[in-house]
Amino acid sequence: MKTAAAVKNLRRLMGRNRTELALIGHVVVLTGLFLYFFYGYPLIHLGPEQPIPFSHRVHAGDKNIACLFCHSEADRSAFPGIPPVEKCLFCHQYIIANHPEIQKLHGYFNTGTPIPWKKVNYLPEHVFFKHQRHVRKEIACDRCHGPVETMDRLSGEKFQMGFCVNCHKEKKASVDCWLACHN
Repeated sequence: MKTAAAVKNLRRLMGRNRTELALIGHVVVLTGLFLYFFYGYPLIHLGPEQPIPFSHRVHAGDKNIACLFCHSEADRSAFPGIPPVEKCLFCHQYIIANHPEIQKLHGYFNTGTPIPWKKVNYLPEHVFFKHQRHVRKEIACDRCHGPVETMDRLSGEKFQMGFCVNCHKEKKASVDCWLACHN
């Protein structure tokens, strides 16, 4: 009985304060949307945070450094190669050499430790992708990796079969499963 009376009393109060409750509801929803779009949305397409905050926008974009300078194995190997710390220090022993992040590079170099970069792009385990074939056919890196020259932190990609098959059809390349990708 007390519960029914409490519910009836609550309904009466809500009826009298309908405008105020609607206003509070709108404020809560708008605050939630603001917080999502200000803090959450920009992070959706960011990949993992790296041990050294490398910016492809600065290096490939502003400085116009070719992909193959750092990923020097891509034109002669199945894998593009992650640049060793020595490659980074080729420039950074002179350019902003005292910056704290560059000092981290020196720390890796001095201890002979490779930089523990976090993987960004993923292929299914049963797929064998050869960068070499694609580089030699002059397929631009951004065809698969997007406009990295505009990105500070790479979002990465989880490649799926449809993406590759569509490109192969467009380029009139083999779509034979065992000759193309699954060998």
